Amino acid sequence: MWRHLASNTITFLIVGLAGAAGVIAWGVNAYSDEGPLEAAICLRVEPGTNMRSVSARLEEQGAIGSASVFRIGAEYSEKAGQLKAGSHLIPERSSMSRIVDIVTRGGASTCGTEILYKIGVNAVLAEVRELDPATSNYTELAEFDPTAEGVEIPAEYQSMRERADTRYRISMAEGVTSWQVVNALNALDTLEGDVEEIPAEGSLAPDSYEIAPGTQVGAVLDRMAAAQAAILAEAWENRAGDLPLETPEEALILASIVEKETGVGAERPQVASVFVNRLRQGMRLQTDPTVIYGITEGEGVLGRGLRQSELRAETPWNTYVINGLPPTPIANPGRAAIEAALNPATTDYVFFVADGTGGHAFAETLAEHNSNVAVWRKIEAERAAAQN
Repeated sequence: MWRHLASNTITFLIVGLAGAAGVIAWGVNAYSDEGPLEAAICLRVEPGTNMRSVSARLEEQGAIGSASVFRIGAEYSEKAGQLKAGSHLIPERSSMSRIVDIVTRGGASTCGTEILYKIGVNAVLAEVRELDPATSNYTELAEFDPTAEGVEIPAEYQSMRERADTRYRISMAEGVTSWQVVNALNALDTLEGDVEEIPAEGSLAPDSYEIAPGTQVGAVLDRMAAAQAAILAEAWENRAGDLPLETPEEALILASIVEKETGVGAERPQVASVFVNRLRQGMRLQTDPTVIYGITEGEGVLGRGLRQSELRAETPWNTYVINGLPPTPIANPGRAAIEAALNPATTDYVFFVADGTGGHAFAETLAEHNSNVAVWRKIEAERAAAQN
C-alpha cells in the first residue's frame, strides 16, 4: 500500500511540475508574442505611476492580454522599477516585452503634445500640436508669434508648458540670417540666458533641434554652429575639382547666395552652376539677394522691391558693383545648398530669371536671357492686371 501511495505521489508531482512548466511556457510566449493592439495608442505615464497601474490601463485599452503576465515579465527582466514618466507611442501589435522596453526607456516622449518653434525667413511661430498615434500626423492646437510685442499667449500653450511630458523642438529654416535666429531664440520663454553677440553669418545649420526647458540660448547656438561646421567640412572634402573657390568660407558664401536665389531644391545645382560659370569668366554675379543684404545686413526682411538706386549703390555685398563674391555669407544655407555650391551641375548657363512657376528659366546667351525676361515681364503684367 505504501508503495502504491508513493507511486501516486510521484505521479502527482510529475503532473504538477509538467503543468507548472506549461504555465511558465505559456507566460513566456504570451510575454514575447505579438500583442492584440489593433491600432497604435499614446500611453501617458504620470510621474509617480507604478507598473501595476500601467499594466491595468494597457489591459483596459486592449494593448496586452494579461496585466499579471506583463508585471511578472517586467519584474523578471528587472525593469519594473524603471518606469519613465512621459507620453509613449505604443505601436500596433507590440509584444509585452516591447512595451516594457518602451515605457522604461529614457529620453523624450515619443508621442503626445509637442511645442514646435519655427524660425522662418518671414515669420517666427510657436505651434502647439498633438500627434495622432494612429496616423502619425500632427494636429495643430494653437499658434502664435512669440517675438511679437503684446501677443496674447494661447491657453493651450500655457497648459502644455506645465506638463512634464511635453516635447520641445526648434525648427530653423534654410535661408534665415543669424540675427533672425538669435532674435527668435531670445524671445522663447522655454530658453534662458539671452545672447547679444550675433554668430557669424552662415555659421548656423538649418535643421530641427530638440530642446529641454531651461536650455541656454548659447548652448542651442553652439549646437547649430557645430552642425554647420561638420556639414561644410564634409562637403568641402567631397567637392568637385577645378572650382573657382579657394576656401570652405568662400563655398559657404556661394551656398548662401544659392539658398536665397531658389526655393526649388532640384534647381540648386543649376543655380550654383550659373554663379560658378560667372566666377570662372570674371563676370559679376549680379544677384538681387546680395543687394538686399547690403541694405538690411540680415536684420529682418526688406519687405519691398529693390529700387534702381539700390542696385547701383556701393555696399560690400552688392554684386552688381563688386567683383567676385561678397565678403560674408548673406544667410545660413542648408546642407543641400552647400553641396550644390561644391558640386554644381555641369552647364554653360550664365543667366537665369523667374519662369512664373516658382522656378527659373536658364540661358547661355544674353539674347536667350532677354527672351526669357520678356516672358517673365508678360507674366508679371498679366498677374498685376488680374489683381486690379
